[in-house]
Amino acid sequence: MAALAVVALVVGTGGWVRLAAAGHVHEASAAPQAPVAIVFGAQLADGGERPLPVLRHRLDTAAELFAAGRVSWMLVSGDGRGESGDEPTAMTRHLVRAGVPAEAIVADESGLDSHATCRRAHDVFGVRRALLVTQGFHLPRAVALCRAAGIDAEGVLAGCGDCDRVRLVWNTSRDWLAAPKAAWDVLSDRV
Repeated sequence: MAALAVVALVVGTGGWVRLAAAGHVHEASAAPQAPVAIVFGAQLADGGERPLPVLRHRLDTAAELFAAGRVSWMLVSGDGRGESGDEPTAMTRHLVRAGVPAEAIVADESGLDSHATCRRAHDVFGVRRALLVTQGFHLPRAVALCRAAGIDAEGVLAGCGDCDRVRLVWNTSRDWLAAPKAAWDVLSDRV
């Protein structure tokens, strides 16, 4: 019975995530306009200086959105003291190298998870409408959390063609298992 309850919880909350994101996920070439792109942090390469492929693709997609005039500024959010390094600083450095002006980038070093990123974007940085940039395995949960936080959020798919397939399968599974926490974060109004 306990195993059945766990499966029902994961499937039920996973369904909520996908339902909340339905109609709000776009390819980069078809993304609508918004004032800001929120880029969710991820692990950095050894030494914390450069993004691993998952994060690099998020940043490159965000830079494309900026170059196309779909957003006018970026909020890079991640763990400023993460085990792999300072995510927002490395993200900012990568975006500047990709042609995004430093003054168009705001770093949030306290985006410790997706819920915190969305809540802080709304409550601290005043974001009301945004494009969320991340991979497909994470995008429905990010959209659901940001919309629950009061942001008119549209998701933009970041590719990951050269990403490690084992890591992508792991991240997809992990994201399904993160759905109950996402639901709890919204219901408990965790800040």
